[in-house]
Parts: sequence; C-alpha cells; structure tokens
Amino acid sequence: MATQLPMGTLAAVCVVHAVKPDAGRVGRTAIDKRPVDGPVQVEPLGLFGDTQCSTEHHGGPEKALYAYAREEAARWAAELGRDIPPGFFGENLATTGVATSDAIVGELWRIGDTVRVRVAKARTPCATFGRRMAEPRWVRRFAERGDCGAYLAVETPGSIQAGDAVTIVHRPSHGLRVRDLFAAKMGTVIDPEPLRAALSAPEKLSISVVETLQRALESH
Repeated sequence: MATQLPMGTLAAVCVVHAVKPDAGRVGRTAIDKRPVDGPVQVEPLGLFGDTQCSTEHHGGPEKALYAYAREEAARWAAELGRDIPPGFFGENLATTGVATSDAIVGELWRIGDTVRVRVAKARTPCATFGRRMAEPRWVRRFAERGDCGAYLAVETPGSIQAGDAVTIVHRPSHGLRVRDLFAAKMGTVIDPEPLRAALSAPEKLSISVVETLQRALESH
C-alpha cells in the first residue's frame, strides 16, 4: 500500500575506516565502519568509499547497505558496559526512530530527498562479528535477541548524509518483519503464520526470501 510515514533520521553514515587482518578464512575484514562527515553517494552496490572483504556472505544488490538502530545499540552498550559508537556493528546507516528489525520485508524507504531503498534481508551474525566484539557467546547472544537490523537494496541512487529524514513510502500488506525472516533463517520460528501469510500475499518476495520461508515451514 502507498503511504508516507515519517520514521526517523540518519544519525550517521558509515564506511570502512580500515581493512584489518582477521582470523577467519578470508584473512581480512572491513567490519570497522566509522561515520563520515558531509554527503555520501549511494550507489547500487552500496556507499561510495565502502567495501566488503568476504563477498560470498556480504555485499551484493540485496545487501548493499546495512541499517541498525541507535536505540538498540544503546541497549547493548548499557548491558555490556561499553560504548557502541555508530558503525561499530558494521552498519552503514545508524538510525534513530527507525525500528530496523521490525521493518516489513519489501518496505520502501526514502532517505533525504531522492534516495530510495528497499528492506531486503536480515543480518545474520557471523564469526567475524564475534571476534570484533570479543564478548562471551556474542554471536549466540546477538541472535537470541533477534534485533538483527536490516539489509537494504538500493532502488534509487543519490546522496545522503547524517540528519536526513527516513520516510516510509510503501509498506507491503503481508506484515512479514525482518525479525520474522531472521527467525526463519535461524530455525527459531515460533509462529509459522506470518511466514505463510507472506508467501500467499500479492507482493512479490525475492527468490532467496521465498526459499528461506519455505525451508522454515518444511522444518517447523
């Protein structure tokens, strides 16, 4: 359905600060994202000046940008007793007032005046993220909370910067949230109805999302 729902703002736009050595198979990581000043160009595969090292699991059209809510980062900071600055979780877009994990899969956002992005996938925590955090059982703890943040596909490129408004311009009727998709991928679905509803809704889901939902329903 067409809509115009103001949500929140960009607290920061983050790109890789430095590619660093990593103990994983790839041997390096670009998870160290940090805020940049001024406008940043959004391109079909992400932000100008950003990069990914493990391209098998990161990047691509449906993972062009990663958005994570500052409210949830603050919750983790309080729990862990340490600062979690924008970009520390590897996010490109640090938001305020935007419930990234409760966004509807397929939701279309306008950022600033021209950029449009589509909510595409849930972030799955990986071992690199665990090493970055150096917290006991970090990957499992992050997964269990379910506030995974959203991967975004770029529908309309352009320029964005911190302080830009984030507005919903289209919200699908199926109601499948990013956290529902994450639960389906992790095999922790409690209620299968949102998954069935999404598969039978008129809105077209991506092939990868459909496959994730089908596998979850088959194993439920």
